[in-house]
Amino acid sequence: MTHSGTQKVNQLIPSSSSVTLVLMVASAAVGGTLQYGYNLAIMNSPTVYIQTFINETFLERWDIQLENYQVTLVWTIIVSIFSLGGFVGALIAGPMTIRFGRKKCLLLNNSFLMTGAILALTSRAARSFEMIIISRVLVGINAGISMNVQPMYFGECAPKHLRGAVSLSSAVFTAFGVVLGQVVGLREILGSEPCWQYLLSSNAVPGLIQLLTLPWFPESPRYLLIDRGNKNACINALRCLRGCEVQNSELNEILEEQAETKGTRPSRPWELFTDRSVRWQLISIIVISSAMQLCGNDSIYFYASYVFKEAGISNDQIQYVTIVTGTCEFTACIMCNLLIERKGRRFMLMGGFIFMTIWAVVFTIALLFQHNISWMPYLSMTCVFTYILSFGLGPAGVTVILPTEIFNQTARPAAYMIAGSMMWLNLFIIGMIFPFLVSGLSAFCFVPFGGVCLLSALYVGMFLPETQGKSLSVITSEFHKLNFKDLHEKCPQLAGAEYQQGKVYLSTAL
Repeated sequence: MTHSGTQKVNQLIPSSSSVTLVLMVASAAVGGTLQYGYNLAIMNSPTVYIQTFINETFLERWDIQLENYQVTLVWTIIVSIFSLGGFVGALIAGPMTIRFGRKKCLLLNNSFLMTGAILALTSRAARSFEMIIISRVLVGINAGISMNVQPMYFGECAPKHLRGAVSLSSAVFTAFGVVLGQVVGLREILGSEPCWQYLLSSNAVPGLIQLLTLPWFPESPRYLLIDRGNKNACINALRCLRGCEVQNSELNEILEEQAETKGTRPSRPWELFTDRSVRWQLISIIVISSAMQLCGNDSIYFYASYVFKEAGISNDQIQYVTIVTGTCEFTACIMCNLLIERKGRRFMLMGGFIFMTIWAVVFTIALLFQHNISWMPYLSMTCVFTYILSFGLGPAGVTVILPTEIFNQTARPAAYMIAGSMMWLNLFIIGMIFPFLVSGLSAFCFVPFGGVCLLSALYVGMFLPETQGKSLSVITSEFHKLNFKDLHEKCPQLAGAEYQQGKVYLSTAL
């Protein structure tokens, strides 16, 4: 074949490539980030039934009738312990991906899920609410691992021009999991009093689907070459994912990253805090990962009934209204998926936070006047929907992409551990205080969340560079200007230096 003919073949992405990539994404995500959204949502509908079960258990064991606030406290622990499990999962995800690889890590992760599902299923017969708590911890560990590993796996498998869209599919499946959990949790399906234990254990089904399908797809090409040094396996994985011969430019980029990281072991999380060359990358993922939870969006799914009661929605309508919340985020994530490669990460992220700030203000006004104006409860409900839409358009998807795009292969697992830890810790904090925040601040309950969104938008606008369509070396060079600002001011010729050059210069200059 002539050189021009080869170029034409390389420029084309055959349908088999698209099909393989799409199926791989679906297989990994069904047992991955879908579980996060699903397990957020299914806890809302059986609230009353599980609270009754808790009260009955205390009566049978110790002849104690719990007060309402005590039942609420135990229920809050059951809901929020999921976040602590996620925190543990985020911490062990990095070492697991280094030792087992991205794909095998996702497969092994299902052991936590299946154990948790069995405990949830048998908790009612055993008359043990403690089994529900343990189940939620294990399911949280599963979600914490998948929330870190899946975006890493997608980002390393996708071609550069589709990297954002493929990585963002993690958020799409999270939102789909929320909708699926809300639908399955309807009283007409599994959200009734006799079936709540089946609802809590239904998360085993997506996990089983992943166990049956994911082994058919390749490991991350970057992991195979950079971490394992297996060039042939990397090329075979790329051929499988692209459906054609490997493009030299793509392979050269991976080889370049391998050369840059040659002889260096994977970074540990605490080492990133002392490495000046990744200072602003680290600050960025900490700020944005924290904001993803401190904005209060995911807590709405935990406590949707609390929010909509405060907004004046009747009890009969709440279970149907909550489905709309999940549908809003699912729709917004799909829109973000379509727009992200056109508008860029920075634009989508900053725009999402700005709109969330606006809707938090409108929601506060609506809550203040809901008892004086008849249609205000409907405006309150609309504000919740638009708040979630704004979250789905930016923060929900872009946040999970960032560590893949701004850290190299040796630092990426540690970066995901830090980002995931911040996300889960803040989700736990918000999950614990959210119902008390709603009851304590009443009409002003969304003011703190609006403040978080405003500050996050300002940070993104001032400090986060655009990463769309850029190689790691170019992105690192842009962060280099922040990380070594004092040296750039003294030595302008360093303005175009790359990551390693800056480190060498810094060590000699100091």
